[in-house]
Amino acid sequence: MPDTTPAPLADEHVALTVTSSTREFAGRVWDIRRETFGMGDADVVRDFVDHTGAVAVLALDDAGRVLAIQQYRHPVRSRDWELPAGLLDIAGEDPLVAAQRELAEEADLVASEWTVLSDIMTSPGGSNEVIRVYLARGVSASDETFERTEEEAEIVLRWVPLEEAVQAVLERRVQNSILCVAVLAAHAAQQRGWATLGAADATWPQRDTVRV
Repeated sequence: MPDTTPAPLADEHVALTVTSSTREFAGRVWDIRRETFGMGDADVVRDFVDHTGAVAVLALDDAGRVLAIQQYRHPVRSRDWELPAGLLDIAGEDPLVAAQRELAEEADLVASEWTVLSDIMTSPGGSNEVIRVYLARGVSASDETFERTEEEAEIVLRWVPLEEAVQAVLERRVQNSILCVAVLAAHAAQQRGWATLGAADATWPQRDTVRV
């Protein structure tokens, strides 16, 4: 009898032929790109945010608390709770190095243990943004402090027990997508003895795909 067991749930990369790719709008942070690609017998045209990609850090201290930062986000007119995060906008910078830099710049912290917690496509219907979330443990104060400007000048730092952060997500009191995914992933990983974590230098195929 043939094996009818479905394959494990996993996204599938599809290499469709792109016949046209143009930058329709050049923004300060990211652009809008228009691409035409063949799908079946049709030519499909789509506009999307052409994003640099980003990294985020779920810092977990020895007491099991998560570092959350609050800052103003103008598109949603809110001071939302987030994780330290930043763009991969320095040419050639390794994602892990970028994550370590962001934790230092936004929270004046360093960490001795780094692993990959989750990889996220934030809005695949309209953006090629991919984010890698690192779990940082062995957290301590950095020898250097950083000056913060613009929205970052008003950053509020708060250490929150992981269980409390999970409850905030489930009660919809926090809605930042990266924070929500990371908190739930960290809680699930903890329940599995952290066996699901990836190496800090794990390959990141999806980023390679979208940056082609």
